[in-house]
Amino acid sequence: MKYFKLLPGMRTTLSFVFAMMITSMAWSQILEPVKWSFSSEMTGDNEAVLIFKAEIEPHWHLYSQDIPMAPPATTFFFEGDTSLYELVGGVTETESIEEFDPNFDMILKYFSDEAEFRQIVKLLTDEPVTVKGFLNYMCCDDKRCLPPEDVEFEFPYHGASTQMETSETALQDGEFKSTTIIIEDKAILEEMQIEGLEYSSIWELFIFAFIAGLIAILTPCVFPMIPMTVSFFMHDGDSKAKAKFQAIIFGLSIIFIYTVIGTVIALTLGVNFANWLSTHWIPNVLFFLIFVIFAASFFGMFEITLPSWMINKSDQRAERGGITGPFFMAFTLVLVSFSCTGPLVGTVLVQSATGAWLEPIVGMLGFSLAFALPFTLFAFFPSWLNKLPKSGGWLNSVKVVLGFLELALGLKFLSIADQTYHWGILDREVYLALWIVIFVLMGFYLLGKIKFAHDSDVKFISVPRLTFVIITFAFVMYLIPGMFGAPLKFLSGYLPPAQTHDFDINTIVRENVKMVAGKDETPSICETPKYHEFLHLPHGLEGYFDYEQGLSCAKKLNKPMFIDFTGHGCVNCREMEANVWADPKVLKRLQDDYVVIALYVDDKTLLPESEWVLSSADGKLKKTVGKIYADLQIHNFNINAQPYYVLLGHDGEFLVKPRAYDLDVEEFVKFLDEGKENFGKIF
Repeated sequence: MKYFKLLPGMRTTLSFVFAMMITSMAWSQILEPVKWSFSSEMTGDNEAVLIFKAEIEPHWHLYSQDIPMAPPATTFFFEGDTSLYELVGGVTETESIEEFDPNFDMILKYFSDEAEFRQIVKLLTDEPVTVKGFLNYMCCDDKRCLPPEDVEFEFPYHGASTQMETSETALQDGEFKSTTIIIEDKAILEEMQIEGLEYSSIWELFIFAFIAGLIAILTPCVFPMIPMTVSFFMHDGDSKAKAKFQAIIFGLSIIFIYTVIGTVIALTLGVNFANWLSTHWIPNVLFFLIFVIFAASFFGMFEITLPSWMINKSDQRAERGGITGPFFMAFTLVLVSFSCTGPLVGTVLVQSATGAWLEPIVGMLGFSLAFALPFTLFAFFPSWLNKLPKSGGWLNSVKVVLGFLELALGLKFLSIADQTYHWGILDREVYLALWIVIFVLMGFYLLGKIKFAHDSDVKFISVPRLTFVIITFAFVMYLIPGMFGAPLKFLSGYLPPAQTHDFDINTIVRENVKMVAGKDETPSICETPKYHEFLHLPHGLEGYFDYEQGLSCAKKLNKPMFIDFTGHGCVNCREMEANVWADPKVLKRLQDDYVVIALYVDDKTLLPESEWVLSSADGKLKKTVGKIYADLQIHNFNINAQPYYVLLGHDGEFLVKPRAYDLDVEEFVKFLDEGKENFGKIF
């Protein structure tokens, strides 16, 4: 329980929190102030010392194992078959510095310049043994901290007569490739590092969260509390100024409480963890199950509630005056309304936790701003309360409709896991079929044909309800052509890619056109692409999914390269493909003028050892398709956002400034034409 020693100092470390928030905005700058290397020494026939050495850049420091927090304490985890070896004692470390740390407002031990950790291992067999695992560490300078990071290590031992060697030693023998592209024009790259930032997703998240906050007001747990809460500020009739001041404190307290939640999520998880959340099957399946549970709660199967003692204690403190009273009144509102707002808050956090540090903070800020707004306004203008509609069965209908939406949105996370790991259980037509069923049922519910546990009888259909019925069934009609290959551009970012569709009329037509065209068609590829069994390009395009293979073909065909850094879980990538790539002008240029190379940065396919790549950036082995090309993008272009489009010549020279997410078709055509023209001048 030593970890909680940090909590008292949190009041004096708000500057650290805000510094972390500001630092997170520069998400495209990849900072790596600590470099790790591994080696080993044999101390006997069956005993070795594993050495973990950290080189630390000036002004940065790495935390010791011996501090009361994890993170940022450096921690070692050993995995594999531990019956073949035995750890002798714990991990030792060189002498550290013990000083006051302004980041955490306490005295901590840390290392500067370099650090060395050692672990003695006793081998229990003469057979080959591999000691492997990972270490978790955190580093800070005097003003900011980077998120905790995992570093994998592996020490293979080939028997009593040989020495133990690390994976780094094996790499020095040239057994593995590197992820370096020779970039000729550094000026363009430096310019793109500034202009390539895309904040549109931040604003989209803020708007999404703001709408979720407004919807939360209409739930049965919250809406009836508006007049009750406003009356709290009106009890002192002789001081309207005081009541308005307390109303402001109340609204700001709601925003503060939710934003603190987002800040804690941001500081706890960070960018690296966000990448794992957005691509690994475990969190995505977990998020899917959470959405299903939220939907069941909204349907009335059960309620998600907080312990009553917590609510009662907060309610007691709300009776105090001054600033404390409104704050605890806000805290009580947050706790009491949790059974209805919990799923919505969870939805915002799930959407935001798969981004960088800034997203959870922005998400909670947007949600809380919308949630606090009506309470504060009604406290300022209590006469407006007379115009509010009365509570009734319509509030439960809002909850049930939200339940249907939770089910539909939850499928997105299951789809990401399905695409990333190539399970093949949720292809486009299956996904669309489930959405059609969900929204048909929602339409019948709005018509009163389906009734849940807490619903009132629907004696007649009101005009607003009829409007929602029409919108719902119109949306279903929009979805149905998608079962036969319609692109559904409006939803392109939320549906599985069209190439997963089994019965696609557009594909059938394209294949027939190719058969008729025969040999007159200009070749766009030279050989069968690697990974074509599980990776595909949209709209019938032919290309490659391996940089080296694509480069080789580009030289043979004397064409420039169109490199597409993409991902299975990339919503903006799907929108670009459906709205920009699908345009005939763009499609023709991609097919005729370029060798298209799509590099999936989140694909989890494990490659054979002969295809593993040694990172030129961090010295680590990259063993999956996704890690290889994510590392290639970060190391060569210093950016980790997708989509990211780069036009290169055969020697790695930029043909034109790279582009990111932008739905302007004409600008994209201009981008491709300039690249082709510049390639012609060079070659």
